[in-house]
Amino acid sequence: MTEIFNIDGSVLEGGGQILRNSISLSAILGIPVKVSNIRVRRSKPGLAAQHLKGIQLVAQMCQGRLRGANIGSTEIEFVPGRIRGGHYVADTQTAGSISLLLQVALPCALLADSPVTLDLKGGTNADMAPQIDYMDKIFRKILNQFGADFSMQIIRRGYFPRGGGHVRVEVNPVTLFKGINILDRGVLKAITGWSFVAGTLPVKLSYQMSDGARQALSGYTTNIHCYKEERQMAPDNCTGIILSCEFSKDCVVGADALGKRGLDSVDVGRKAGEELRKVLESSSCVDLHAQDQVILYMCLAEGKSTLRIGEVTLHTETAMHIAQLITKTKFTINQEGDSNVIECSGIGFVNKKIPE
Repeated sequence: MTEIFNIDGSVLEGGGQILRNSISLSAILGIPVKVSNIRVRRSKPGLAAQHLKGIQLVAQMCQGRLRGANIGSTEIEFVPGRIRGGHYVADTQTAGSISLLLQVALPCALLADSPVTLDLKGGTNADMAPQIDYMDKIFRKILNQFGADFSMQIIRRGYFPRGGGHVRVEVNPVTLFKGINILDRGVLKAITGWSFVAGTLPVKLSYQMSDGARQALSGYTTNIHCYKEERQMAPDNCTGIILSCEFSKDCVVGADALGKRGLDSVDVGRKAGEELRKVLESSSCVDLHAQDQVILYMCLAEGKSTLRIGEVTLHTETAMHIAQLITKTKFTINQEGDSNVIECSGIGFVNKKIPE
């Protein structure tokens, strides 16, 4: 057996992202890993349900072996097998984020030996994670730049605290990821938004969130769709807003916010609008949600990738650290005015499992 690769889960951001990226790269490259000190600085250290279900999902996809994977565990060992296509189910049984399940499983599914169907259950619109609509409407378009894609069906919405959401994702594998060169986003084409309420909450709250976003984006033309989710689709209470901004050179950036008890709906919308405005008034070609997510794809891609971002987040620094440790690639960051350019010569990983 290949010698196991040790990863300290407490470095830099020290959260679940280290675990997700380590497990994804382990499965793709066939490198056994031991991740220790998992989330040790969090108020509830170790694996939460969504972390556990995510790594169990990848283990299922590649018939890998997991040791020490329990709720609260701060150390796990993972020995991957071959990533296979097929139908896989992961259920957090909580409001744990479906988007975070997708983050760990999607790179593996894209490099499987045949098409993959993922039935993911938990929270569709959860705090401290991208809303599932962001993954579909914004991140999917960014992934297209790497020559990859997926389709998504939201079967049922799930919100805090009960969860119960259900999303089906269909993935066709690729032979390799193309390098990206995203330095100029072009001119602004459109700002679109979706402002929703669900459960017993009145639809007027969606209009209030839209008003807040428009106030924050004054001077820009916006088209925000306000609506109430069907009761059958979303029985529990929730409010939220997702904003998307498209540019002429296929760049897409976004922002989102969720309502909470006691928060004014106008302020919720304003928060999302202010977040998007910061990106608009910079020269960044991706938003904060996507910035760290693309690092894994850059390190695996063919050839040199370059990406213009704004401020380098701690999540992005952490993603680069893990990618460099496992793949031996090197990332560089060059400051150019109000932006930073990330460069990486990817390893050009070829998926040889796809039949000729």
